[in-house]
This record gives sequence, structure tokens and C-alpha cells, in this order.
Amino acid sequence: MRNAILYIVIISVYSCDVFRDAEDMGIYPVNYKILSLGDSYTIGQSVCDECNFPMQLKDSLQNTLSLDSVNVEIIAVTGWTTTALINSVDTVLENNSPDNIFKENDLVTLLIGVNNQYQNRPFELYENEFPELVNKAISLTKSQSSNDLIVISIPDYAYTPFGQSGPNPSITSQEIDMYNTFAENHCLENGINFINITDITRQGLINPALVASDNLHPSELAYKKFVERIFPTALEKILD
Repeated sequence: MRNAILYIVIISVYSCDVFRDAEDMGIYPVNYKILSLGDSYTIGQSVCDECNFPMQLKDSLQNTLSLDSVNVEIIAVTGWTTTALINSVDTVLENNSPDNIFKENDLVTLLIGVNNQYQNRPFELYENEFPELVNKAISLTKSQSSNDLIVISIPDYAYTPFGQSGPNPSITSQEIDMYNTFAENHCLENGINFINITDITRQGLINPALVASDNLHPSELAYKKFVERIFPTALEKILD
């Protein structure tokens, strides 16, 4: 019981310190804005509207810091490649003034590339378009800084029943590794936060609870585990 009481006290002190830091920096309470760019992995295909990782991240931030509100905007569609996402972001940039809400984001997340691999697009396309998307994502932040962008690795659908039904799941995994390695190296070279969640999805065959009902996409539980990886970086950015 003594240990339990001590644990509660430590957590309470930590929470108070976080809230105090936020107040001292003039960001508590605030209206915080997140923009998430991507594809089906961002919108949360086959899970509830509040179950995808952007919405779970929103809840975690709001509950931890007691923010007035966290507004989440999502630009993502199932099946989108890097080309499709670029076209959509370009439309946003062309049709809105510099002070538009889409350029007032405190944090932008980017998760893209699986459909390039699945649709057998040339890898060179990703090599050209991923850096372009990174720059466009940065332009949609308030700070216009790479510090406010979080890139998330591509999940590995080979470790799902759907992926196992394909001709060569091991090749799928190798190709996804290739995409993720390129993205991670680009982020490292440019001071961008890269969060690896691929290993979580590679537990999908031994832990079916990580796979959604469509036997392909991540489940609510998988997204929860994604957020556990993303949350510390996102919190650090709020308190920075």
C-alpha cells in the first residue's frame, strides 16, 4: 500500500509540473491544432471514427494537459499514393491564403507510401515525392519548421490474413523496409522526427487483436500502441 501511495504522489507531482510548465509558457489552456496527412492508415479504415491514431493522440494530449480543445484535421483517403496526397495538399495550398487554418497547425503528422508499394509504383517515385511531401507538410505548420512535423513509418500488412494471402509476404516486408529506410534516413538528415511503428504491426499474426475486422488494417488496439510511441514526441513539442 505504501508503494502504491508513493506512486500516486509521484504521478501527481509530475502532472502538476507539466501543467505548471504549460502555464508558464502561455499555452495552458489553449486550442491546439493537428493536421494528419496520409492514407487508410491515417483515417483508420475499418475502425471507428474516434479510433484512428490522430484522434487517439488528440485524446491523450487533451487529457494530459487539460487543453481547452485539440482540433484534428485529416487529409487522407484509402488507396492514396504519394502522388495523390501531393495533389490534394497542392489544392489546399493553392486555394487558401497564407493565414488559412490549414497553415496554422501546431503539429503535422505524415504517414504515406504503402500504396506506392502495393500498386507496384516505381520506388524512384517515392524517392522523389516523399521529400516533396515533407516540405509541403512543413509549410502547413505555424512555425514553418521541420521541428513540428512527425513522420510515422509504414505498417507492414504482410503480417495480416490479407497479406498472407498474397503471393510472397516476405517480399512485401522487404519492400516496406526499403520504403521506411529511405524515409527514416531522409528524416535523420533533415532533423525531422521519425517514429517507427512497423514492428507493432509485425505482431499481427501472433496477436490478431492488432488487426481490424477487415483482416488488413490496424485495429483500435494497434492505433493505441502507435500513440504510445508518438505521444512523448508530440507532448515535448507542446511544452517546447
